[in-house]
Amino acid sequence: MLFTSVEDIATYSAGAVRQEGDAVVIENENAVRTEWIDRVLYNAALNEDAAVKAHCCWLIRTVGQELGIILASIQDLYAAKARGKYANVTVPAINIRGFSCETSQAILRAIKALDAGPVLFEIARSEMGYTFQAPHEYTAHIMAGAIKEGYRGPLFIQGDHFQVKLAQYNEDPAAEVQVVKDLIAEAIDAGFFNIDVDTSTLVDLGPDSLTEQQRLNFENCAVLTRHIRELEPEGVTISVGGEIGEVGSQNSTPEELRAYADGLKAGLGELTSISKVSVQTGTSHGGIPMPDGSVASVALDFDVLAACTKASAEYGMAGAVQHGASTLPDEAFNRFAECDAAEVHLATGFQNILFDGGEMPQDLKDATYAWLRENVAGDRKPEWTDEQFYYKTRKKGFGPFKKEWFELPAETRDAMAAQLEEKFLFIFDQLGLKGTRALQDKYIKPVRIDVPAP
Repeated sequence: MLFTSVEDIATYSAGAVRQEGDAVVIENENAVRTEWIDRVLYNAALNEDAAVKAHCCWLIRTVGQELGIILASIQDLYAAKARGKYANVTVPAINIRGFSCETSQAILRAIKALDAGPVLFEIARSEMGYTFQAPHEYTAHIMAGAIKEGYRGPLFIQGDHFQVKLAQYNEDPAAEVQVVKDLIAEAIDAGFFNIDVDTSTLVDLGPDSLTEQQRLNFENCAVLTRHIRELEPEGVTISVGGEIGEVGSQNSTPEELRAYADGLKAGLGELTSISKVSVQTGTSHGGIPMPDGSVASVALDFDVLAACTKASAEYGMAGAVQHGASTLPDEAFNRFAECDAAEVHLATGFQNILFDGGEMPQDLKDATYAWLRENVAGDRKPEWTDEQFYYKTRKKGFGPFKKEWFELPAETRDAMAAQLEEKFLFIFDQLGLKGTRALQDKYIKPVRIDVPAP
C-alpha cells in the first residue's frame, strides 16, 4: 500500500483526482471517498519518504477543500458569545490521540445526527510527540474523516496546550519560547486556525500580588499571541486561548483571571486578544486512577467555572474553558452548558472506550502494555499498581503501534467507532449542541486558504 514516489501517487490517483499545479480536479468523488482516501491517508501516516508523506497530506487537505470542507477559525462564534448573542452552549474540544480518521468520522456522524454546530478537533504539543502525529498529518486524518463522511462546511482544528515548559524556560527562556513559536508556525501552515497558548506553567504563587503571580504568564502569552497574529492568513482571525491555572493544581479565581487579562490587554494593545481562558476547577488530565484501575470521583467546582466565565466577559471573551473532563460521570456534562462555559476539553474518556470497550484485539493490547513496561517504566510512581501504570501511560502506546491501529480489521474498526459515536451523541446533547448548526452557520464564514503543493 506504500507509494514509492510522488509520481506513483499521480498514477494511482488517475480517474479519481487529477493534480493541476497547486490545484486538484475531482474526477470521481465516490472513488475519492473510498479506496483513494484510504490509501492516500495510509501513506500520509506511515510512509517514511518525507516527500511522499508531505504530498499525501497536501492532497488530502486540498481535495477536502475542493469538496467544500474548509479549515476554519471559531473566533467569530466566540466573539458573538462574548456579545451575548447566545448562551448555554459549550463547545467540545476533542483530543484525538489515535484511531484518528475513524474518530473524526464518529464525531461528524454525531454532529449530523444532532444537527449540531461547532466541535473542535485538537491535539496538544505533548500528544504530537508520543502519538507520532505532527500538525500536517493530524490535519490529514481529520480531513480524511470528513471526506469519507461526505461532510461539508467548516472544520475546526485546534492546537491544544501549546505549552512553555517550565524547566526548559528556567534554563533558557528565549529558546523555549522559540520552540513554541516554531510549533505555532508549523501548525498554522497545517490549517490549525485555533490555538491554545499555555504559559500557565510560569505562574509563580510566591508573590502576594496576583499581577506578579501571573506576570510571566501574561507577558509570554502576549508574545506568542503577537506571533500568531503576524502569521495568520489573510481573512482569518485565529482563535487564541489562554490559561491561568495549571490543570491539577489549586482552583482558579475571578481575581486571578482579571489580573491575567489586564496584563495581557496591556501587552497586546490594539491587537485582537484571546477569545477564552482555561481555568482550574478541581479536575486533572486523564482522571485519577485507583489501584484497581477504576477512576476516582472528582469534586469539580462548577461555581468557579461560572464565576470565571462571568469575569471573562468583562474582557470580551466567550468564557472559561474546562480541561480534563472526559472521565467525569455522565450526570455532570449538562452542568457545563448550565454554567455557560465556553469550551470543554475531552480526551481520556474516549481513549478508555478504545482500550476497555471490549473490541480492541487482546494481542494489540498485550503488545502495547509490554512496550510500555519496557520503554516508559520511568513514568511509573512507586505506589502505582500495574492497572494504574497502564491507565496513565497507555496513551504513549498509540505512536509505536500506529501501523497496527491502521490495519485493524474493518469490523473491529466499525465496532469501536460505533461505541465512540454513541458517547459523542450523548455528550454533545448534554453540552447544548443539538440544533446549533444554524447558529454556527450564522457566525462562521470560513475562508478557504489554498496552499501550494510541496
